[in-house]
Amino acid sequence: MRWLSLVVLLLFPAPALASACLTFVENWPGKVHVASLDGFELAANQAAPTKISYVTHSTFRIETPDDVVIATDYFGANGEGRLPDVVTMNHAHATHYTDYPDERIPHVLRGWKEGGKAEHYLALRDVLVRNIPTDLRSFGFEADGNSIFVFEIGELCIGHLGHLHHEPSEQHYAEIGRLDVVMAPVDGTYTLNLEQMVRVLKRFKSRIVLPMHAFSQAGLQRFLIGMEDEFEIKTQKSNTILVSEDSLPPQPTVIVLPSAFIATPFDD
Repeated sequence: MRWLSLVVLLLFPAPALASACLTFVENWPGKVHVASLDGFELAANQAAPTKISYVTHSTFRIETPDDVVIATDYFGANGEGRLPDVVTMNHAHATHYTDYPDERIPHVLRGWKEGGKAEHYLALRDVLVRNIPTDLRSFGFEADGNSIFVFEIGELCIGHLGHLHHEPSEQHYAEIGRLDVVMAPVDGTYTLNLEQMVRVLKRFKSRIVLPMHAFSQAGLQRFLIGMEDEFEIKTQKSNTILVSEDSLPPQPTVIVLPSAFIATPFDD
């Protein structure tokens, strides 16, 4: 059984819900204030898988066992199927958000807030969605303009790094917690450079890394070369994976899914 969370950062704005992904931190470097909690627990079917489909660019479609549909970095595209129940956005540029989301989408979570920090803590059936704000430019061009979104489905922890421009601080890492699956931008230019991104992903040690936001085959290969000493590398023809806590690969693995932006070389 994976560690059950006993902590939540006091930065969270709403009454704290129990989080399976925020594990107890002992002797954490830096000044990170944590507190134990009891409360709401998501009743997810641990045996049933979550479906993750790569749509394009930084947009993934997440479908939970209890049929909650989420689209990340939503700019209008959400993949095949019905409209999402939840969409998340980031403020980098027009392929990461839209000012005109479909009015039928009940939960539109913007990863930025004019004059402040976006603060989301949404529990919907079997998923908890929360965000960790980061700066959109490393030199503070738009403070808190990006959010790392975490999707907790039972004890499965899925993270989307958005348009990350700087390495997370110790406070950020503590707020994020454990990530079993992480969606990471690997362009190496408009977001973190590849050396930094590789360092961040090796720090997370997620069991599955899903590259996104890659603009060339050459850039994608440079990223994979940087990861291959600690991660298994797999490519697949399908843009969809099924994942549950019990089905995570035993070794940390990068899974390259096909994208409309880049043709990937496939394993036999």
